Amino acid sequence: MPFEPGRKRTPDELNFDIVGLARILGRRLSGRDELQVRLWQNELRPTHTRQCGVHTLAEPESLRQTADEALAWLTARAPAGYEFVRTDAVELRPLLDLTAPVVAVDAVIQLAGQYLPAARLAASHVRRSAAGDWYAGDAACRWSGPHETVEAAVAAVQAARAELVSQLIAAGREDLAATAPRWPAVPVS
Repeated sequence: MPFEPGRKRTPDELNFDIVGLARILGRRLSGRDELQVRLWQNELRPTHTRQCGVHTLAEPESLRQTADEALAWLTARAPAGYEFVRTDAVELRPLLDLTAPVVAVDAVIQLAGQYLPAARLAASHVRRSAAGDWYAGDAACRWSGPHETVEAAVAAVQAARAELVSQLIAAGREDLAATAPRWPAVPVS
């Protein structure tokens, strides 16, 4: 697809971002590799406020190989029931395999293909606020809380998961409801 300056990264910019994402998530590089990343950074991002979709490398093969290694590192660390997929970005997607040992609640919701009122809270993570209260939600929204304890917040998500099973059965999706014993534990951070 054609480059879209200001809207879509070049393949080299995407590869650089994949390497950066892996570094942010804990991948360590040797001193030599770290220096190479800095050189790529200087070539791809000559200014702090650079426009994406413009910059490419003169010799991109080494960066492509490093990005492939970084993506493999990320893939090995994907949460149970999820995979990292490279499109025009790196996306964390639920595995849509209902026979997998772990089936993400997000996958069940996606496969249901219809509105289920309990879905949002059932797919939530539990986090602690700066004030010390516990909430259930996603990266952008809080769907339940504040709760005084982590156990109370987790219980709210578990109750929503039980309700989701009932809603799936009522919608004729017993196959999806049957995956409930293989849903991962409620994530807490």
